[in-house]
Amino acid sequence: MKRAFFTPMLAAVLLATAPMAASAAEEKVVYHINDSANARVAMNNVNNHLSASPDAKIVVVTHGKGIDFLLNEAKDDKGDFAPVVAGLKAKGVDFRVCNNTLKARKLDASAVIQEANIVPSGVAEIGKLQSQEGYVYLKP
Repeated sequence: MKRAFFTPMLAAVLLATAPMAASAAEEKVVYHINDSANARVAMNNVNNHLSASPDAKIVVVTHGKGIDFLLNEAKDDKGDFAPVVAGLKAKGVDFRVCNNTLKARKLDASAVIQEANIVPSGVAEIGKLQSQEGYVYLKP
């Protein structure tokens, strides 16, 4: 008799706490930028994302023309990118630049702003983040 009562009770407790366990999972997102023409919009997306989910772990991975906004003195018609990137970095956003792109464009690591890290391959980094570290993919 005790077993018959205990099993349904345990099931009810587990079902009731399942949503709490799911909501406690860390939100991890990789933003993919391969064209700096989209960089300003992407930075706005990241900022809005953090406003809605302040604890989200966000990585911005760039390659090809997407690295341009992470180069020293990068700017567009709205101004310099450095303060925007620095502000997001201060909120925990991680910026990653493809070394293959740097090599192909004959750029030295010193061309990249200090807020960004260089990774061997941008596309491989995205694959690793998705397949091995559980990041979801967003392409602004």
